[in-house]
Amino acid sequence: MFNILLTNDDGVNSEGLQKLAEVLRSKGKYKVAVIAPEGNRSGISHAVSLLNGPVKLSKLGEDTWSCSGYPTDCVIVATKWALSVMPDLVISGINQGENMGTDIIYSGTVGAARQASLMGIPAIALSLAGKGIFHWDMAACWAVDHLDELAAFWEKNTFVNVNIPNNPAGPEGIVVTWPAVKRYHDKLTVMNAPDSSDWCFLEGGDDTFAMEAGSDCDVVSRNFVSVSSVYNHPIHKK
Repeated sequence: MFNILLTNDDGVNSEGLQKLAEVLRSKGKYKVAVIAPEGNRSGISHAVSLLNGPVKLSKLGEDTWSCSGYPTDCVIVATKWALSVMPDLVISGINQGENMGTDIIYSGTVGAARQASLMGIPAIALSLAGKGIFHWDMAACWAVDHLDELAAFWEKNTFVNVNIPNNPAGPEGIVVTWPAVKRYHDKLTVMNAPDSSDWCFLEGGDDTFAMEAGSDCDVVSRNFVSVSSVYNHPIHKK
């Protein structure tokens, strides 16, 4: 039996994670454990709350737990305590929205995959790129049908970053890519409170990608799945 750990940064009740677990388990050849944050942890990157104190693990069902910490904590507690055997593969996702380009610096989805890879475990960060109505059935079924192919891109000191275009008809195929540069146009609004403290609110703008041919954002815009092998630390040797 092939052992898979699922986690994410959208939270244990997110539709993308639950649909992926459902489809994987329906195949009968995967032993699937789910350990994911109890709530949304988007944008948390590789933060580790265990460094500042304990996290709480709550059993929700068979082989399913919520964690009070971050996606990275989920991988740590899963591999060092909760699971009786080490996973053969860690999948973080399916994330609601893309993790392309410089998004991978901020993404908690990516942080979990990076942590698994740092521990020598093959890891995939899996995202559904788009907006509006998210086609989870398509994404989960496509990912599971192509899981062996996606996992084969993993090599030591990397994790695999996968973005599936949010097209109900499904993607045209797989293209190996690199992360594009994303330009952020966020706005900061500051409000002054009666106690003279300042409250800062970040409002997302219309972010843009540098649309280089062959980059992840270019490939997804043409309805292909983007697969990027990303080194899990800045200093590496093949």
